[in-house]
Amino acid sequence: MNILFLTLVEIKSIKDRGIYEDLLRKFRSEGHHITIVTPVERRKRISTNFSEKEGVSILQVKTFNIQKTNIVEKGIGTLAIEYQYLSAIKKHLANKKFDLVLYSTPPITFGKVIEFVKKRDHARSYLLLKDIFPQNAVDMNMIKKDGFLHKQFLKKEKKLYKISDTIGCMSPANVDFVLRHNPEIDSKKVEVNPNTIEPKVFNYSKDEKISIRKKYGVPIDKKVLVYGGNLGKPQGLDFLLETIQETTLKNAFFLIVGNGTEFPKIQKWFEDKNPINAKLLQRLPKEDYDQLLSACDVGLIFLDKNFLIPNFPSRLLSYLEMKLPVVAATDPNTDIGDIIEKANCGYKVISGNQGEMQTKIKLLLGNDLQTLGENAEKLLLNDYVVDRSYNLIVEKL
Repeated sequence: MNILFLTLVEIKSIKDRGIYEDLLRKFRSEGHHITIVTPVERRKRISTNFSEKEGVSILQVKTFNIQKTNIVEKGIGTLAIEYQYLSAIKKHLANKKFDLVLYSTPPITFGKVIEFVKKRDHARSYLLLKDIFPQNAVDMNMIKKDGFLHKQFLKKEKKLYKISDTIGCMSPANVDFVLRHNPEIDSKKVEVNPNTIEPKVFNYSKDEKISIRKKYGVPIDKKVLVYGGNLGKPQGLDFLLETIQETTLKNAFFLIVGNGTEFPKIQKWFEDKNPINAKLLQRLPKEDYDQLLSACDVGLIFLDKNFLIPNFPSRLLSYLEMKLPVVAATDPNTDIGDIIEKANCGYKVISGNQGEMQTKIKLLLGNDLQTLGENAEKLLLNDYVVDRSYNLIVEKL
């Protein structure tokens, strides 16, 4: 098959590891031809260009700055990207016919692009729903409920769902949410297609793990609870900082690794409080991050308590891959904590409930972390390997 993949993620190589790269690599290895349409922000001063490498085609489209920029440019850039992609496809992919258009949210603004390719090529369309927008922006008070912007984005969201032949959601709670808030959608076209990866085996010896910890100044005689990934408002990280402050267990040490809009705030907190039971590191290259993660004991997930949408952070897969038990402090609407507890590889906590958080940390650190870690790996191999996503998509064709 010829497959067109539309994304807001900047993909430079499918040799990289990530939920999209792993899936695209699987398609390629099964003999399909992939064309990736990916943004290159104007700050990089690279024009729109088409290339073929590593057995796939990549169309880089010059866009406005969308990441790490002011809200005005981000808003204009998100709206403009639909037209920029459409123009680039008409110019560079005029003679290519596609069997499938595959795309993920964010953004919800690919409607015209998908419609064009579907009509031109009689292609099927498959949405990988990774973000429920604009409701998430309402939950975070970024846009006003029932305001002008909200109504405009709602129209685009409903259009995207309508033109998608199949909608793959990250978890059962996401399926329920989409169908409950969009009763016009045929339930037969909505299914669970979770975040998936091609797992890698990390077998570091005890001595190697000690060496890794020493490299980053992490204690070798404590249980390390790690939070890795995006440090933004959706994560509700005030509760993480509160947890560090309230945890008095002598054998517990917190490690935060990442970047994001909240990093300066967290950095200032560390400078002011100078906690003896925690360390903050800026984002590391993927290979270094994986190595550090493998030397930790427990993975942490945090989500803002005000979310109505059932988020399902992909960072869970990194923890499971490293055989780490998980504590998930979230809103009550997501099912990520239920899935972790059902698999017996960790605990869920309602974000903001510090008493419950302390109970679960003590419970976890007093448990057999190796058995819980083995259960974590089983959960990954049963539910979150890339073959599952691939098979679900191919079945539709």
